[in-house]
Amino acid sequence: MREAILVLTTCASLMEGETIAKHLLEQKLVACANLGNHMHSYFVWHGQAQEATEYPLLLKTLRDRFSEVEAEIRKLHSYENPEIIAVPIVAASAAYLDWIAVGVAATPPAPREPAS
Repeated sequence: MREAILVLTTCASLMEGETIAKHLLEQKLVACANLGNHMHSYFVWHGQAQEATEYPLLLKTLRDRFSEVEAEIRKLHSYENPEIIAVPIVAASAAYLDWIAVGVAATPPAPREPAS
């Protein structure tokens, strides 16, 4: 079974988030992208405390596509070292997991066996 993941990143602007989301969808690297409203981030960068307004971007894909998703985010992202974190989706409806797999696959996955 192919493992679904949630990839998290933050973007410097709404436009940057839209660009990344649409590109990943067009490339069939993600099945869904959710771009959130701004948030305030506090972090240390190059030894200095920093603050920034950022836009969270949540991406649903398959684990075996992570390296491609990461590479494309890096190409389009304005940050020197963007946050690109993947977490496993440990539980979800079978239909939703199938939808993710179809959304990022060149060919649809084999149908699941019905639950007994």
